[in-house]
Amino acid sequence: MPHLDPEQLSLLALYEGWEDPEGREHLEGCAECAADYAALRRTVDAVRTTPDTSRLSIPGPQVWAGIHGELGLGESVREDPLTAAAPTAAAGGQPAATERNAGEPAGPPPSNVASFVPRKKAWWQRTGTWVAAAAAVVLVAAGGIWAGTRPAQPTQLAQAQLTPLAQYSATGSAKVVESADGSRSLQVTLDKDEARGYQEVWLIAPDLSRLVSLGVMNSDSGTFQVPAGLQLADYPIVDVSDEPVDGNPAHSSVSIVRGTLTS
Repeated sequence: MPHLDPEQLSLLALYEGWEDPEGREHLEGCAECAADYAALRRTVDAVRTTPDTSRLSIPGPQVWAGIHGELGLGESVREDPLTAAAPTAAAGGQPAATERNAGEPAGPPPSNVASFVPRKKAWWQRTGTWVAAAAAVVLVAAGGIWAGTRPAQPTQLAQAQLTPLAQYSATGSAKVVESADGSRSLQVTLDKDEARGYQEVWLIAPDLSRLVSLGVMNSDSGTFQVPAGLQLADYPIVDVSDEPVDGNPAHSSVSIVRGTLTS
């Protein structure tokens, strides 16, 4: 079963309403992807939690420069949004003060004092926008780390349909996969175990003159290491035999299923 790629998992974790029914259905049946999704969701939830900023210092402009470059934002928002303009002061650097008696209503400000008019917050001054931007940065970073540390998925090299021989009726499939380290394994699955003795898995040459035993299969499925250096083109036939418990390591000449690997 192919796993979800890092970008697809990141979108599902960041946006709860993201339209991807196939991806969400996959999460219900794949424990590995569900665990990765849960880890990304925890990251998003942690970032979305409103922090206590009462004792935080204002970061320098290099922080916004890094965020700006990471998200690829445009020139219109290149200025550090935390660099807020100070209220306009009167000439001389300090607002002028006036004295009045207790109970006397405040009059209009002196002509040499500029009035302060609160401005509507720009997009970059809104807490929600900053939280969303921070979540995006953290999720991108977490997704990159997760993608870099997650084990590479095996590559399928060949597969075969296994059909019954003689008096048997079992069917199944086989496939050869290659791991990231270059090792290969043969994965065999049957719909039932019909062996009167025990099942043994073989790779056989096209003319049936040469064969290599990969091991005993004690149930209806098994995974077997393919010897290093063995060319699949020289041994393309997958064979599951019915072996008697007689101590003879040779093929019994009684095969339950057989099939040919194709890439």
